[in-house]
Amino acid sequence: MEKPEIQLPPGFRFHPSDEELIVHYLKNKVTSNPLPASIIAEIDLYKYNPWELPSKALFGEDEWYFFSPRDRKYPNGARPNRAAASGYWKATGTDKPILTSCGTKSIGVKKALVFYKGRPPKGTKTEWVMHEYRLLETMIWTPKRKGSMRVSTAKNIKLMFQS
Repeated sequence: MEKPEIQLPPGFRFHPSDEELIVHYLKNKVTSNPLPASIIAEIDLYKYNPWELPSKALFGEDEWYFFSPRDRKYPNGARPNRAAASGYWKATGTDKPILTSCGTKSIGVKKALVFYKGRPPKGTKTEWVMHEYRLLETMIWTPKRKGSMRVSTAKNIKLMFQS
């Protein structure tokens, strides 16, 4: 599949803050509202090795952004499945809350993951790092135009970069 050519103005830089990713991209994606720009590809990250992802991105040289479904390890469980093509993504550290710019309200969560080649627990750590952004569950409930409620937890923004 050929990568679509995106026309961006000279000097364009895509360097959103964590808050901007949550408010302007992820929340709009989940609620089916228009995005400020269509430069984040939608793929299933876990079908690929991290070194294959740059060619799947719509934009970026050292950082790549993706919307990706959040797969579950078990159908009725909450535990995510992070197995990938030839390895797995392992969470590191604790979840970092994303606060509004005034610092009073939590609007999302950022999680760091590292790619390991092989299968757990004997995988080999690589230099590939991913930051996973997700909305708080209280923000996912959105009113439909006709007044009923719905929930969607299927989308995450993923930031991939090679260190």
